[in-house]
Amino acid sequence: MLKLSARNILKGKVKNVTPGMVNVEVTVELPGGSEIVSVITKTSAENLKLTKGKDVYAIVKASNVILGAD
Repeated sequence: MLKLSARNILKGKVKNVTPGMVNVEVTVELPGGSEIVSVITKTSAENLKLTKGKDVYAIVKASNVILGAD
């Protein structure tokens, strides 16, 4: 099995794929109904063969999380 250094690996299903000129916005529905959105290149989306309903993993690796509030 593939091993990753990322600690946050969320399994879900592709809910929507919205192509743009260069990138693709992919909405992933997680168990429980929450959603996470990723913007990836068209080439990556094609290589992953992303289509609605496909099982995928959202892998989050960030050293910073920026929050804002009024």
